[in-house]
Amino acid sequence: MKIVRDEKFTQALTGILVYIARDSKSGARFFRNALQKTIGTLDTFPYKYRQSYYYNDSQIRDLIFKGYTIPYLIDEKRDVIVILDIFKWIEKKRKE
Repeated sequence: MKIVRDEKFTQALTGILVYIARDSKSGARFFRNALQKTIGTLDTFPYKYRQSYYYNDSQIRDLIFKGYTIPYLIDEKRDVIVILDIFKWIEKKRKE
């Protein structure tokens, strides 16, 4: 499966990396690289993570990474995984 990053994810990740880089540029690079490596494993085991707490859709899963939630959509028809967002759990409310 191909992994695609939604614009919302890209913008949120940029904000997180800027915040981390204020304290440690190497820490921001480490976070980004470790996250990319973890996301890269999704094509092998797309259903590895739990069904999303924030979305009422069995095709959306929640990857938890260093306190951040990364919801992603598994679209088997298009053979693609879409990384939707990244946020701290406390920043979001469940969508009904």
